[in-house]
Amino acid sequence: MTAAPRDLPPWLPSLVRSLRLGFRAEPRLLVVSFLVTVTAAVPDALFALWLKLLADGVLGDRPTQVLAAAVALGASAALSWFLQVAGERVGRRFRERATIVIETHVASLQASVASIEHHERPEYLDRLAVLRDQIFAINHLYASLFGVAGWVLRLGVTLALLMSIHPALAVLAVFAAPSVIVASARSAAERRADERTAPHYRLARHLFVTGTTAAPGKEVRVAGIADRIAREQRREWERRYDGLAPARWATAAWQSAAWALFGVAYVGAIVFVASGLRASAGEVLLVVAAGGRLSQYLGQTVGEIGFLRGIWLDAARKLAWLEDYAAAAAAGADLPVPARLERGIRLEGVSFAYPGTDRLVLEEVDLELPAGAVVAIVGENGAGKTTLVKLLCRLYEPARGRITVDGADLARLPAEAWRERVAGAFQDFARFEFRARQTVGLGDLVRIDDAEAVAGAVDRAGAGDVVARLRAGLDTQLGPTWREGVDVSYGQWQKLALARGFMREHPLLLVLDEPTAALDAESEHALFERYAAAARAPGGAGDGRVTVLVSHRFSTVRMADLIVVLDGARVVEVGTHEALVARGGQYAQLYAIQAGAYR
Repeated sequence: MTAAPRDLPPWLPSLVRSLRLGFRAEPRLLVVSFLVTVTAAVPDALFALWLKLLADGVLGDRPTQVLAAAVALGASAALSWFLQVAGERVGRRFRERATIVIETHVASLQASVASIEHHERPEYLDRLAVLRDQIFAINHLYASLFGVAGWVLRLGVTLALLMSIHPALAVLAVFAAPSVIVASARSAAERRADERTAPHYRLARHLFVTGTTAAPGKEVRVAGIADRIAREQRREWERRYDGLAPARWATAAWQSAAWALFGVAYVGAIVFVASGLRASAGEVLLVVAAGGRLSQYLGQTVGEIGFLRGIWLDAARKLAWLEDYAAAAAAGADLPVPARLERGIRLEGVSFAYPGTDRLVLEEVDLELPAGAVVAIVGENGAGKTTLVKLLCRLYEPARGRITVDGADLARLPAEAWRERVAGAFQDFARFEFRARQTVGLGDLVRIDDAEAVAGAVDRAGAGDVVARLRAGLDTQLGPTWREGVDVSYGQWQKLALARGFMREHPLLLVLDEPTAALDAESEHALFERYAAAARAPGGAGDGRVTVLVSHRFSTVRMADLIVVLDGARVVEVGTHEALVARGGQYAQLYAIQAGAYR
């Protein structure tokens, strides 16, 4: 299995990595956004000072001071507004640019992982589901961090103004500390509750998509299950919020108590200045204004820190986890992929169980796939045929044992380089709703715009009749939900997927994993026979290609050089069709049963 970090990385390194990502996305806008956000704090924080000077000027009958204080108040208000608007515009532009980079980064990370284990482990799926929905949070991480810096600067200036009246007023910061601590603990508690309830969130979203999208729409209506889906979706949302509510109520109670403590200290500070110090009216006004602003700034700081810890940093930690996961999956790939196969591919004591289960799908499999051979894999449903193919394509790593390519451990070959030499089609093919030319050409990105190569792949897959029926041929947009798009049948999609799998002309491994389920037995036989002949031809065998055919039709696989029979997660028979029939074992029995059905 692919080694992966189970716990989220620490928040500080994760924050630094996210900041680097944002800096790479748009360094100039990031710096400007930081400077504007922090600079905006200064005129706003000096508001209390201008009020003091204004009050002292009025009471002392000093017109010049009154005018200067009034101008300062106006300038501060105008400058604060201007910097706020400028900061919002710059921040919005930065987030737009960062969104493109971050979404591409997340998609590339998931696609770059050699295995698809993270798409099937529930704990990883929960984490990835939250990350996908929190990509916007990473965009806002930078603004939130800059906002915290601005609010902290406001707090610093405000405390300095208060201490200019009397140093003892600095004690207000001490009484403010519990609210900051509680805010930090609140975000952590709510984040843990959010992760605990993530399965309910995923199921609710799945039910929503099931009930509102076209693909399952026919079955939902025919089965009459729309109301049931709606009820279950509501129940899952309620279970999620029932799991979140206790944490939210508890932390809200603690935060209310912390704010009450600060409120008492604030009132005490005003009484102390007005009665104990017998300060001037301007100084009392400064304490009232600065103290009031201190509570406002503290609330904003606490709220921003809460978001920073609870959402923004959590998203940054999940992104860092995905980066570490992708890096761990790529570690140890230090051998080159051979230019051609001399000996072939070998499985040595390979065992495998899917994520989240202990049941072995393959157990102690020893198998040799000779270079240049056409190998058929047969067996009843659940015997492990498709799993074996996935391991050969390195979509998973064996739990035990190893797979070698000309003696080199497949786990030590770079996954991307190995897959550049793998081609084929699968029974669970993807429906890429692009123009038909691109849908086929994706099988070999280097030649996606090569019209001759695409046409050749279509011909080899026997998909010429599909293209002929499309109103604009290979330039037809596929998918009825797109402008000028057309709908095609399951069988037509399957033939286009076959063509896509045949784009690479010189793979080391060609896999055909029951990709012809929609074809009749005669068409499938003709297709496989054509590819078996091509693999054995002098030019086709020049790269030592191993061709793997998976089919439940025994009339098709009899053409193979080697037939592998799987049963109960083990290899039970290996040989040619003639040899296996002569042996009278499991293959012979299954072949006889199927042959009799066709008579």
